[in-house]
Amino acid sequence: MSSTPASHLHLAVALDGTGWHPASWREQVARPHELFTAGYWADQVAEAERGLLDFVTLEDGLGLQSSHYGELDGRTDQVRGRLDAVLIAARIAPLTRHIGLVPTAVVTHTEPFHISKAIATLDYVSTGRAGLRVQITARPNEADHFGRRTFPPIDLEQLRSPAGQERLTDLFDEAADYVEVVRRLWDSWEDDAEIRDAATGRFIDRDKLHYIDFEGPHFSVKGPSITPRPPQGQPLVTALAHQTVPYRLVARQADVGYVTPQDAADARAIVAEVRTEQERAGRAGELLHVFGDLVVFLDDEQAAAEDRRARLDSLAGQPYASDARIFAGTPAQLADLLQELGEAGLSGFRLRPAVTGHDLPAISRGLVPELQRRGAFRTAYEADTLRGLLGLPRPANRYATATA
Repeated sequence: MSSTPASHLHLAVALDGTGWHPASWREQVARPHELFTAGYWADQVAEAERGLLDFVTLEDGLGLQSSHYGELDGRTDQVRGRLDAVLIAARIAPLTRHIGLVPTAVVTHTEPFHISKAIATLDYVSTGRAGLRVQITARPNEADHFGRRTFPPIDLEQLRSPAGQERLTDLFDEAADYVEVVRRLWDSWEDDAEIRDAATGRFIDRDKLHYIDFEGPHFSVKGPSITPRPPQGQPLVTALAHQTVPYRLVARQADVGYVTPQDAADARAIVAEVRTEQERAGRAGELLHVFGDLVVFLDDEQAAAEDRRARLDSLAGQPYASDARIFAGTPAQLADLLQELGEAGLSGFRLRPAVTGHDLPAISRGLVPELQRRGAFRTAYEADTLRGLLGLPRPANRYATATA
């Protein structure tokens, strides 16, 4: 279900290095020398907040970026290396006031206790604007960093085979359990567990801290967390999904799912499948946003956007391809497309700037005013938390409810 009218869209941007095009770092506006500084990321998020966007996501990974799915490509002419997404978000949080901060966490090789604590901390630092983008990995080179499990070599074609789909299903089932542990840990402190009464010497009410006692095929976690319940109760959980197996993860555990339709008919079919999976998961009455992902090249003239894309492709030595639809055109043309896709059932969009230094300001200063003129986007922030911006209620604590 969705409470967002088709006329009122939600917008997020996905920040990845200097932009999503692999040659973006060679543009004059790219600032590659500053890529590993806090100031660079602060500027990008401030630009997104200037455009009244709902949130930004921050990409991350457990291996160097590569143009090949399952192995390193050895290229030295593209951006390689990252800062930690959760730590970037924590550094940026005090510099922003309204925009949501949603770092990526690769859950295949990290512990849910650590991530629950990190995102709860981010929610405190940002006073209720934290989220989490859950990502899985089947890449053997990333597994090799940890030494606890081994993955056989695999490419995208093999992932589409029955054996590959079975492997993916196991990883996404693990991710669903991971999120369940994280959510239970966020609830393991009741909202009023902290008394902080210096006169009586009581800081916490021990009866309001709860063991979660999670036992599953992938995790055994006792709890409680060491961090009190976050300001939002449950920070936002999001995930990118391209097909049925990840759609199930979105339906079971997410507040926002990112999907990659190519047109309105495709969007309508994807939303219908997600809603079916949502009903099967017993969440039919809950608000679950489905956002469309698009890579964007935005210029005042369509020809200029297409020329820029072609020039970047030439620098990269090959045409840019993406899992998401690639849009090259004007802000008005993009607004037309977003409204068309919104009518097909999407409640928002996560835009991937091809060149962050160029296309992010084009979103905040070109696309947003165009949508505002059409009455399709907010003219001011209307809530203090990320859940509030998205119309998501603050959920009751499951353990307090059970105790009551």
